[in-house]
Amino acid sequence: MKLGYSVECHNLKFIKPVKTSRNSFEEKNHWVIKIWNKKNPDCVGIGEAAPLELLSPDFRDNLGSIIEGFLLELAENKAIEELDLEPFPSVKFAIECAFLDLRNGGKQVYFESNYLSGSPILINGLVWMNELDEMLKEGIAKAEAGFKCIKFKIGQHDFDAECRLIEKFRNTIQGKNTVIRLDANGAFRMDDALEKLKELHRFHIHSIEQPIMAGHWDEMAKICMDSKIDIALDEELIGVQYNERQKLLKHILPHFIILKPTLLGGFAECEHWISLAKKGDIGWWATSALESNIGLNAIAQWVGKCNTHLHQGLGTGKLYKTNFESKSDISEGRLIYKN
Repeated sequence: MKLGYSVECHNLKFIKPVKTSRNSFEEKNHWVIKIWNKKNPDCVGIGEAAPLELLSPDFRDNLGSIIEGFLLELAENKAIEELDLEPFPSVKFAIECAFLDLRNGGKQVYFESNYLSGSPILINGLVWMNELDEMLKEGIAKAEAGFKCIKFKIGQHDFDAECRLIEKFRNTIQGKNTVIRLDANGAFRMDDALEKLKELHRFHIHSIEQPIMAGHWDEMAKICMDSKIDIALDEELIGVQYNERQKLLKHILPHFIILKPTLLGGFAECEHWISLAKKGDIGWWATSALESNIGLNAIAQWVGKCNTHLHQGLGTGKLYKTNFESKSDISEGRLIYKN
């Protein structure tokens, strides 16, 4: 196939800064790639590379030219498998999406999915870092909007104050029967993480993502063994080589893993993680990584194909002032495809 291609960088600005315990984002670059068969240029496959600063292995200033280099190699009849995409997970994700779209007619339909057929996807309501009073208000508002699972990002404020926030939310009418997830983004120290998890356990927490920084397998294994709250690995999975993945899961024995296609190199890589997790009776859910609606649409279709029943970490890109057209809507804590 004689391949044509293009790549464009779109800078999307957030309505308000998006904060974690480690970083704050006011804007983000998204590289949209398009590919087509030169014999049929009206059928175009679309994908998105949107790496995260300080987190994605392939975040760098010259990413646009790197993407163009890969696309040129493909246009010169090099197979995808021959490209050295391992250090560039967001680019690998974008190229995978573009070829899936092209094969399916260039309509941004990536998978045959129950989601496309009208089956909604359960999602959590995410409360980003903010002043504690605002976080409480946002958590209550999301529960009132129908979210049965609320996820709070923690680790930036005083720990006792964050405990009071979660306690206040749990004691509201809206919070009494809500599933609560936490995401520490590696903020806890290794020497006091278990004590903090013991304190948080009294609020009936479903799980906590990445309590300590990634890369400390022995310490994380001890936390997973002794914690009163189920542990989910997130950043721990980024950059782990193919043949090291089973070793990591067997060593740490987490309760869940979090799959972010942009950070892990696409859907095939995520499905490899799922196959390994199943062997160890480890659960999983997928989470977006601040993609535009292009990437979110592809991830939602993939999740819909997987027939998982846990709450997913997906949305509709409404954090941005401007975005591409959304293919989804949210109703009562469920993501619905818009035909």
